[in-house]
Amino acid sequence: MSNVVEFRKPQKPKEPKKVPPGLKKALIAAGVIAVFVLVWAYFNYFGG
Repeated sequence: MSNVVEFRKPQKPKEPKKVPPGLKKALIAAGVIAVFVLVWAYFNYFGG
C-alpha cells in the first residue's frame, strides 16, 4: 500500500452540439412562413 495520492485532471465537459448557421436561418424562415400561412388560413376560413 502506498501513501501517495494521485491527482488527475478533471475531464472537460462536452460542448453542446451547435446548430449550423444555415440550418438555423432555414428554420427561422420556415417559422416565419408558417406564421403567415396560419394567419392567412385564419382570415380566409373564419373571416377574422
